[in-house]
Amino acid sequence: MDSEKLKSLQAPLKDQYRETPEKAVITLKAEGQLGEGVSCSLQTHKALVEAGLHPATGGDGLQACSGDMLLEALVACAGVTAKAVATALDLPLEGGTVKAEGDLDFKGTLGVDREAPVGFKSVRLSFELNGPISEEQKATLAKLTERYCVVYQTIVNATPLQSSFHATSQS
Repeated sequence: MDSEKLKSLQAPLKDQYRETPEKAVITLKAEGQLGEGVSCSLQTHKALVEAGLHPATGGDGLQACSGDMLLEALVACAGVTAKAVATALDLPLEGGTVKAEGDLDFKGTLGVDREAPVGFKSVRLSFELNGPISEEQKATLAKLTERYCVVYQTIVNATPLQSSFHATSQS
């Protein structure tokens, strides 16, 4: 896809969202079914994924770890956003690799140490870019990718999260 094609696809959407801002607000959804043992299965866009415990918390490593899935979502979103930005700006990005790493202290998750954090202590996102991209272009790509990547912004801004639990009795 080139810059003109991307802009022609996005222009009517941008116009619509300017004219009717409420149409820009949508709700994305995910649903999972609690499964056998300690697992939860969810249907992704392309496949069924069964998530379970990480080996560091007693899992066997045969199921997806939700921490890995969070990093994978960050990589996917940042990669797509970087490609979209590069395309829109006609930057000579020929390809590359996006990597995310996150540090977890499982003492917190397992309740071994109440002072240990539950969740990632830090996350690092890196890009290895292929193509004749100048330092100025790289800086612009980085700034705009960080600004427009949904998952990046959700993590960086610690989006408020509400949860609710409802139970039905089964006879």
